Amino acid sequence: MVVTDIKQQVKVAGRYSISVDGKFAFGLSESALLESGLHVGLNLTDDQFREFKKAAGLDKIYGASLRYVAMRPRSRWEITNYLQRKGAAPEQSDQVIQRLEKIGMVDDHKFAQSWVESRRLIKPTSVRKLRLELRQKQVASDIIDSVLSEDPTNDQETLKQLIAKKRKSYPDDTKLMQYLARQGFGYDDIKNALNAID
Repeated sequence: MVVTDIKQQVKVAGRYSISVDGKFAFGLSESALLESGLHVGLNLTDDQFREFKKAAGLDKIYGASLRYVAMRPRSRWEITNYLQRKGAAPEQSDQVIQRLEKIGMVDDHKFAQSWVESRRLIKPTSVRKLRLELRQKQVASDIIDSVLSEDPTNDQETLKQLIAKKRKSYPDDTKLMQYLARQGFGYDDIKNALNAID
């Protein structure tokens, strides 16, 4: 078997099509191609060909995972689910996650910090709701505790901010209280905050 052509793919930037014996065999990212040492005219044994095909499959899944984590930080559990949906074998998933961890793209502590910071900036909510959201992302309890203990914001401040911000949208106290309850605040805390403001 001989590598007969290596061409940049038109539809996917940064990926290359490798042809063996005149037929498309597999695709590789630019970095994987450089690491592989493949070049036109290279003779491949059956075993080498199988190894390159296997590496190409892993490279494709890794590239897709990189794009997935580049959109926003993800928890380890989210990436594991993504890889399952993509049809990655458990061995491939482990290898991809290890590679992502090595470059700092998978780190549940950093993910939880980013999640809390983002929620505080975009849509303030209670510590209770933040804890629930992080649990839903399968972040370990000790990491959640650590990140929330580092968070300088407290529920009373957040409640006051939300009341001031949402008062126009919810002029009726009952509806405002329902909204605040959906954000994870307790009834007594809401009542006390409303009384303090009134």
